[in-house]
Order: sequence, then structure tokens, then C-alpha cells
Amino acid sequence: MINKTIVQSIISKYYLNTNESVKWIIENNKLEVDFMSPTREVIGKVSCNNFPLEDSKLAIYDTKKLTSLVSICNGDLLLELEKTNQVFTKLKLSDLNFNLTYALSDHLLIGKVGTVNIPEWVVELDLTPDDVENLIKAKSALSGVDNMLVTTTKNLDGEDVCEFVFGDESGHNNKITYQILGNIKEEGLKIPFNSDMFKTILHSNKDMGGGKLTLSSMGLIGFKFESEDINSEYYMLRKAETEF
Repeated sequence: MINKTIVQSIISKYYLNTNESVKWIIENNKLEVDFMSPTREVIGKVSCNNFPLEDSKLAIYDTKKLTSLVSICNGDLLLELEKTNQVFTKLKLSDLNFNLTYALSDHLLIGKVGTVNIPEWVVELDLTPDDVENLIKAKSALSGVDNMLVTTTKNLDGEDVCEFVFGDESGHNNKITYQILGNIKEEGLKIPFNSDMFKTILHSNKDMGGGKLTLSSMGLIGFKFESEDINSEYYMLRKAETEF
């Protein structure tokens, strides 16, 4: 048995409102899901160390539909698999009232996930739960604008800080700047990112009690979140060009 909220948390961390088709790989009660956004902007992995399902490789083609099925359940769920000719064809979910069936797909329909060459990180930040919440609030306040500039500078006390600047690139700009102290090896960076995806990643990991954020001078941002049973990591590419 596994609680509904854990299943929802796992799915939300790879789905990000865009990653419909993935493979679930279960081995020794550990689930791993590698994913890549359709635009190839984000590559990541989500794992759960206590996932009660037999060893298998499952092709999840329509994550939105699976999310809808899980949402109507309550409390603890029993997960089971059904085979046809040695091929897993159905994922069954049941609670005290519902018995649900999700049709698994053909593995050939699931695209391959790319790889990431991990660069040298020039910024390393510890994100507290307050940082995660405040960054989400900053983006939400300017919800119609997807621009975000990540910069490195010094604050009024001469300390190295990383600034997250949310705002519009044209006209009389509305902007919000949020600063975080951290291990910063290179000053003067100004790298644009998609703030919508940035917010989605943070929002999907609000339940993780904070995390770590890293940045390379080449324009790759990394996230790592860890809890007792769930781990998630992401690598997001910079936007092409943005003027602030």
C-alpha cells in the first residue's frame, strides 16, 4: 500500500504540466522516472525508495489521465499490474471504495530522454522552504510575464548574492528582485530563464522542505530536492535572449 499523496507528489514532480509520456522503472521497490520536456528545455529524474510494486518497466503515455484517476481515490492505495503474454498492459489502483484501471502503453511510443553533461557550477545555493515560497510568490505576482534573469552581484554589505529578477522586457518594466546568499564563484553573471517552468519546478517540490540550486556560466541551472522517500533533480537550459 502507498498513500495517495505520495503517488500524486511523484507524478507532479516529473509531469510539470507538460511531460505526458514517460517510463516507470521499478526494481526492488524503488521507482525511477527519467523525463525530458517536449521542448528539451528541462531534463530530470524522480525516484521513490519505497514504491510497493513488482519489478517492471511501465510505459505511461498519458500522465494527465493517470493523474485524474489517482485524484478520485482516498487514503492508501493498492497498486497491482496485469499482464498479457508476459507484457504489462494495465496498472490497477484501488482504495476502500474505488477500483481503477489505467491502460499501459507500448514502450516504443515513449521518446528517449537525453543526457546532461554536468558543467562546473559557479553558483551553489541552499534553498530554504521560505526561499521556495518567496520565489513562487514573486513569479505569481508577475504571472503574465515569463522572463526571469538570474544574476550574481554583491549586496549592500558586500556579500556575494544571487539575484532572481522577474519582470517584463519591454516598456515601463514591472520587476521583482529576490536575493539569496550562497557559494558564488563568478560575479557579474546575467542569464535569462523561463520563469514559468522555474515556478512549476519549485511548486512541484514545495513539499520537500527546501533544496539546492546550482548555476553554470554556460546557462544551465540545476535543482536537487531530497526527502525521506522521494528525490528529484532537474536541469534547465537558459532562454535564448532576453533584455531587461
